Amino acid sequence: MCGITGLINWADGETLSAMTDLLEYRGPDDRGIWERHFPDGTYVGLGNRRLKVIDLSVAGRMPMSNEAGDVWITYNGEIYNFLELRHELEAKGYTFRSHTDTEVLLHLYEEDGPSCVQRLDGMFAFAICDFRTARTSPTVVIARDHFGVKPLYFIQDGRRVAFASEAKALLQLPGFATSVDLESLHRFLTFLWVPEPDTLFRGIQKLLPGHYAVYRDGRCEVVQYWDLSFPPAHTHYVRSEAELVEAVREQVSASVRRQIISDVPVGALLSSGLDSSSIVAMIARNSSQSLHTYTITFPEQYRVGEVTLDDPAVAARFAQQAGCIHQEIVVEPGAASLLPKLVWHMDDPVADPAIITAFLVCRAARESVTVLLSGIGGDELFAGYRKYTAHYWSQAYRRLPFPLRGCLIEPAVAGLPSLRGTRFKGYVRLLKKMSRSGSFTPQDEFIMNSTYLDSAQKDMLYSAEMRCRMDGFDPWLQHRDSFSRVASSDFLNQMLYVDSKIFMPSLNLNYGDKMSMASSVELRVPFLDRDLAAWAAWDVPAHSKLAGPIRNKTKHIFRQAMQGLVPDEVLRQRKAGFGAPVDYWLAHDLKEMVDDLLSEDRIKRRGYFEATAIQNMIREQRSGRQDWSMQIWQLLTLELWMQAFIDAPQHSIARNRA
Repeated sequence: MCGITGLINWADGETLSAMTDLLEYRGPDDRGIWERHFPDGTYVGLGNRRLKVIDLSVAGRMPMSNEAGDVWITYNGEIYNFLELRHELEAKGYTFRSHTDTEVLLHLYEEDGPSCVQRLDGMFAFAICDFRTARTSPTVVIARDHFGVKPLYFIQDGRRVAFASEAKALLQLPGFATSVDLESLHRFLTFLWVPEPDTLFRGIQKLLPGHYAVYRDGRCEVVQYWDLSFPPAHTHYVRSEAELVEAVREQVSASVRRQIISDVPVGALLSSGLDSSSIVAMIARNSSQSLHTYTITFPEQYRVGEVTLDDPAVAARFAQQAGCIHQEIVVEPGAASLLPKLVWHMDDPVADPAIITAFLVCRAARESVTVLLSGIGGDELFAGYRKYTAHYWSQAYRRLPFPLRGCLIEPAVAGLPSLRGTRFKGYVRLLKKMSRSGSFTPQDEFIMNSTYLDSAQKDMLYSAEMRCRMDGFDPWLQHRDSFSRVASSDFLNQMLYVDSKIFMPSLNLNYGDKMSMASSVELRVPFLDRDLAAWAAWDVPAHSKLAGPIRNKTKHIFRQAMQGLVPDEVLRQRKAGFGAPVDYWLAHDLKEMVDDLLSEDRIKRRGYFEATAIQNMIREQRSGRQDWSMQIWQLLTLELWMQAFIDAPQHSIARNRA
């Protein structure tokens, strides 16, 4: 696990060093720079900050070259099938100077070229400079893993290309002026995050998951090498449920076995939820060593009315049963003050308060382990989110006469109080989303249920200039395109595909990587094993993922598979996210910050929003009239991001970390 940087025909070694050093926390154990000027005038530089996980010796230093010195690599990630690949390559005559997966990847590229990515089972972002056949002119290949677990940001300006593990490293480029991409701002306000490949920075994009790019002779070609696919609707399945249960158990177990290989201590995140508990159960089943597990919890005043906070006692009981070394991390008062620092670490902003809890648990875990396993991806594989069930509820709702829906039910739902401070708050929020999308097509209804500000609300917030500039722009374009790619599949599988392609990499994987790396911890995600995910997509029927008379039993087949491995109280738990007490924080810890950063004068100076609209939102939140907590958090995150990256001079970006 590392931070990588690279330049093609842009700047020099001094810039490359500055970019690389900015990512020190991603790899505090080692540093490397390689650069070369080629006879045709091409300049290539590669940088690396290394977090040692496999082969802790200096033999693993990067950038790394082959024996001839004509292929160089900088790499971030883990290849879980590297030992099998190594045996194959040794049989073909390749020799190895280290025990790293980096060198396996390097030789595999020598053997297969860019198509080597199709052989990899793991999480990765890498760049390879190859000048074996044309020593006067190099080929540079950059690639990102199947699901986008590891990020890779890039800028292309004609013959000039720059790339890095984090967007902030690219802000060190001479002549690159930071500015806001307004269309991405529109998307950010819609979803709390910007759908990939775009970012909030104009000119900076992400290489999409399952893609690689080849730079040669001044041209850059992007190639998609993999995509998650689903069978057509009404496909006939031959396995019985008992056979399917056994297969699910074995597939998940195999993935966990592959991902616990490490030369440093390994731990696991453990909420009281099904996904993390299942991973811990599988590790306990396959290892005789005690596993370090970590649960985050909150003081009682934070927990009132928050349905997203798990019961830490459930996790503690299971950890004891599984023989784990368990640590409960209590979020102390003042934790919300970390927000400016964490917005800097995110740089590609996510307005989800879970970034704070994710950082705190990773920071605490770093005292004992370097690798953490997470349950990210289980909901997208086996249908765990309640928004999937909401689709089937909406189908029944749409069968009601329109006058009943439009004239009676929807106005009544819109007028419901937020029920803040009660356990019903989250259900009211979902009900309001469902009500406002009740007459939409299934695709648009699903997208609407994933938004936090709709078109009317954004128009209310925007200044006249912003309303004019965003007129006619559709922030749902990526979602619509993803739906079209799997139009022949069962609609549940369509929803799972869209979330796997957009929601998961842009939100959960994004903050999972940034917050773990901010703590110098490697986060692994066994549910996103390539083989497991492809198998679950094709071999598990939709009705086995989401079952029940109104499709209300989430993760049905996965729950069946985990019976006997995790406690019954875990199997019975309601869905709870990796949340945070945002409502409480806004009313107490962050009250002064909100008043300062979202003041009328500051909003007017920005020019994006109507100051009175935001002030009304804050007043309604504080009075309890409406629940605008996530939207206010979103605006607060945006202002902090602008201060850190738009207002700040280029040379001060690195100092903003503090």
